[in-house]
Amino acid sequence: MIPKAQLSKLQSALPFWSSLILVPLAWMGAIKGGWWLIAVPVATWYLFALLDAFTGLYLENADPQTEDSTIFWYRLITILWPFLQAGTLFGLLAYVGSTDHLGTWELIGLFFGVGVLTGTVGINYSHELMHQKPAWERWLGDILLAMVLYSHFRSEHLLVHHRYVATPRDPVTARYNQGFHRVFPRVIWTTLRSAWGAEKAMLERKKRPVWTFGNPFWRYFILQALALALAFWLAGWLGVALFLWQAWIAIWQLELVNYIEHYGLTREHLGDGKYEHVKPRHSWNAAHKASNWLLINLQRHSDHHYKPDRRFPLLQNYTEDEAPQLPYGYPIMTMVAMMPPIWRRVMNPRVRAWRKQFYPEIEDWTAYNKAQTPMPR
Repeated sequence: MIPKAQLSKLQSALPFWSSLILVPLAWMGAIKGGWWLIAVPVATWYLFALLDAFTGLYLENADPQTEDSTIFWYRLITILWPFLQAGTLFGLLAYVGSTDHLGTWELIGLFFGVGVLTGTVGINYSHELMHQKPAWERWLGDILLAMVLYSHFRSEHLLVHHRYVATPRDPVTARYNQGFHRVFPRVIWTTLRSAWGAEKAMLERKKRPVWTFGNPFWRYFILQALALALAFWLAGWLGVALFLWQAWIAIWQLELVNYIEHYGLTREHLGDGKYEHVKPRHSWNAAHKASNWLLINLQRHSDHHYKPDRRFPLLQNYTEDEAPQLPYGYPIMTMVAMMPPIWRRVMNPRVRAWRKQFYPEIEDWTAYNKAQTPMPR
């Protein structure tokens, strides 16, 4: 157990501030061009994968009852990041709108890296913020999502994913043997539809019209429209095009992570549309230290589903007897997911082993493989 006194120290939290290195790398790409343009994706995927190999596994747990005041230095990075990201994204748009030393392909490469930054870090931090009780933190999460035009992720994640994960009703639970390139187009459409449906159903239960300003989709639309308008003001239609490009890359990064977090894992159908409660076994975990620094413990995914509002430094590690473990951290696993034959070779045996370990009584998995078990009630 990590002592509370240690959690209160800045030096203990600093490894989780490692995402800050991506900001100067993005600016170096804009200013220098050339090989600097790939610095952000190389650092995000390859540097942290290499660091995982050297730093090993992160198995220690903090006391989950630790007060927010004790973990101030951990929380601070998630509070600062929306301002840093806005300054980076819109600052770079203003910069490329006023200079001409970067060619078309260099601009595409630069904002590909920006999309890796806004997706890998920005959406991940928004995910942390949207789960918190203070309204101002949830607003910061909304602002981050508006910068990648994926604001409905908040509604879908909170109202659909956490309730229906590992069942046919969850759009982002990837089915066994289904490659990412087949999942991604389906997810883009179904998450928007399910988010709207969840908010509409909630308003109907409150006997309120769907177009009331209490519907958060109004806030989503306004924030996204403002972000696009600012991109146009800073760099014209070029700014809009580059903004859309980085947003698309960010969304791709998010859904890659969603894909690997629950691939092939299903909750047991108990009959009559009832499913077992969500358990640690229904999320893939990775205890690799460096990638957990970058992703603020997102890889401790089982505990996040157990306690969604638990702040990231307090998320608990699970052993392989309790929850399935990925062979590598997310940086490597997301790259593997882009190659479906290799992904299936790596992950399908692990899914089958998971089934034998946790559900030896289930002999026929056909309905689960095809998401043909009844919709949850």
